Amino acid sequence: MTDSILKRWDITVEELTQVVDQKPSLRGMLLGYLAELKLEKLWLRRDGISDTSKHDDHDRKKKGDLIVTYKGKKFIFESKSLQTNMIQKTDEGWVGKVQVDASDRREVMLPDGTKVNTTCLLRNEFHILAVNVFAFEEKWRFVFAKNSDLPSSKYKRYTAYQQSQLLATLVTVHWPPKPPFYEEPFTLMNEML
Repeated sequence: MTDSILKRWDITVEELTQVVDQKPSLRGMLLGYLAELKLEKLWLRRDGISDTSKHDDHDRKKKGDLIVTYKGKKFIFESKSLQTNMIQKTDEGWVGKVQVDASDRREVMLPDGTKVNTTCLLRNEFHILAVNVFAFEEKWRFVFAKNSDLPSSKYKRYTAYQQSQLLATLVTVHWPPKPPFYEEPFTLMNEML
């Protein structure tokens, strides 16, 4: 058995908690990677799923955090987390925003062959967006939406066609989920089969 990270680094739970609480960017990075682990454990180890894999995080040409083979078809999941400073409790539940973009600016080719330098993710670059909503109530839950159902960019410097091919970088998420988001991914995958 591997020693815990606390033992390997000779730190206490209190020290780790202090550093994570004081460094929002570290907290976001840790939550993001833990969300991928939780997504796989909670949702992607079920009947019908024959394989899960992951692209190299440093390969900027391949988007998607987990690749799942479900009923013989590959689905690419993009995992994202809520922006913790944009969360509100409402009479209906919770509402927040998720940043749906690439970590770096990159040149992408659109279906018509034109290129755009952007941080936006492409329409159809992945199949399903999985948003962990842990920050709503500190419970590991996710909401799922098809890429094709996500809003398009409204950035005025893009042409109408470019906007239609680039996803909005900030998307509203509710708990309980409201369309285009759902509480589980299987309905969405079955629709796409």
